[in-house]
Amino acid sequence: MAQASEQGRRIMLVDDHPMWLEALEEDLVEAGFDVVAVARDGRECLARARAVRPDVVVMDLNIPAPNGVECIQQLMGERPDLDIIVVSASGERDDVLDAVKAGAKGYVLKSASKEELLHAVQRTAAGEAVFTPALAGLVLGEYRRMATAKQHGDEVPELTARETEVLRLVATGLSYREIAERLVVSHRTVQNHVQNVLHKLELHNRVELARYAIKQGLDS
Repeated sequence: MAQASEQGRRIMLVDDHPMWLEALEEDLVEAGFDVVAVARDGRECLARARAVRPDVVVMDLNIPAPNGVECIQQLMGERPDLDIIVVSASGERDDVLDAVKAGAKGYVLKSASKEELLHAVQRTAAGEAVFTPALAGLVLGEYRRMATAKQHGDEVPELTARETEVLRLVATGLSYREIAERLVVSHRTVQNHVQNVLHKLELHNRVELARYAIKQGLDS
């Protein structure tokens, strides 16, 4: 965990439950993260994020106005490079999709274990997309739409079977190393597949790749 701190990953926490906020801050600091600010409502979130310019924002959605989704939209509009991960008690489909559409690069539930939460923040700080496994169903909808669009003659990027499999695993939140182990290939091979898919879809990084797969499922 200390690696995140060494890389200068500065964390801001946003939640309106003082006990949860205090516990999460303590856990993150103990794990080696640099918590530079905390906020308990939307106004504090926006003001403090602009003042301290954190690398990662860990936030709840259900906070006093402006709510979490509105804060994500504003912050991402100002700083597209900002990494935002939602940690929420809600696993409702609309809440998850609204957060992703607003620009969140991850979404995990508060019911996750301490180790799972810390690992999710660590991976977000490393630039990875971390989503609740429930989103995997939305990604599968992307494949159905790609097949339907192809049948209707729409222009659809041609992905190989292995590229499609890698896309599915990226969208479920697995790391490159975990994907490599799952597919019994090298870490470098997974990186190459991801780069090929990014090029075909005209996307810039694996976060956009995961969000692409999820967003394509919104019309189902």
